[in-house]
Amino acid sequence: MPDQQCTCVTLATFWTYDYISSLHEEWTFLLRSRWTKLKALYIIARYIPFFFIATDLYMIFTPNENPDKCRMLINIYSCLGVISLTCSECFFILRTYALWNKNRIVLVAMLSTLFAIMVSFIGIWFTAVATSDVITSTIPGAVGCYRSSSSVYFFVSFLLLFVLAVVLVFLTLIPIIQSWQKAKGHLHSILVKHNMFYYACSLFLSAVNVLMPVLSSYVSMNFFERFQALILAILATRMHLDLWRNNWHAHDSDSLECISMSDRLPEDPTV
Repeated sequence: MPDQQCTCVTLATFWTYDYISSLHEEWTFLLRSRWTKLKALYIIARYIPFFFIATDLYMIFTPNENPDKCRMLINIYSCLGVISLTCSECFFILRTYALWNKNRIVLVAMLSTLFAIMVSFIGIWFTAVATSDVITSTIPGAVGCYRSSSSVYFFVSFLLLFVLAVVLVFLTLIPIIQSWQKAKGHLHSILVKHNMFYYACSLFLSAVNVLMPVLSSYVSMNFFERFQALILAILATRMHLDLWRNNWHAHDSDSLECISMSDRLPEDPTV
C-alpha cells in the first residue's frame, strides 16, 4: 500500500510541475483569447485534474476506517476522472474535425462514437467499482482507503478508450497523408505541424492500460489509470495552447475571428 502513496505523490508532483512551467503561457491565453465554448472546455479540462488529484491525495493519506465513506470517495474520484477523460477526448475530436475541413458527417460520427464509448465506459467502470473490495487503513503503515481488486471490467473500460484512440488516429492520418501527397513535403514536418504525436501518446497510454491488467500487478495498473487521465489532460490542453499561440502570432489578436482549433489543414506543410 505505501507504493500507492508514492505513485500518487509522484503524479501530483508531475502535474504541479507541468502547471507551473506553462503558467505564463496559459494565463496569456486566458487573458487575451475571446470567451468561447472551447475556452470553457479548456478551463474544465485543465482544472478538473486538480480536484482529481486532491481527491486522490485525500483518499490515500487521510485515515479512514469507514468503508462506506471510502467507497463514496472512490466514486467521486472516478467521476472526476471520467469528466477529465471526456474533456480531453473532446479536444482531440475537435482537432480531427478541423483537419477534415469541418466535415459535419465526420464530427457527428466521432461524437456518436465518443458518446457510445463513454456511456459504456461509465457503466462498466462503476460496475467494477461497485463489485470491488474496499480496503481501509487496517494495514500497518498504510492510511486511507483503496480499491483492492483488479477486475476484468477495468480492462474492458480501457479497451474502449483504446478503440476510440485508434479511430481518432486513423481519421487524423487520412487528411495528413493526403496533404503530404499533394505537397510532397517532409512527412515528419506534417506530422509535427498537425499534432500527430499528441494522438500517438494518447494511443500508447490506452494500449498500456489495456495490457497492464495482464502483464503487471494491481498497483502498477492503478498507477497507469491515474497517469492516463492526467497525461491526456496535459496533452489536450497543451495541443490547444500550441494551436492558439501559433494562430495568435500569425494574426493580430484584435482581428482574430476564429479560434486556433478550427484552423483548416493547409495543403503546403511549410505555410
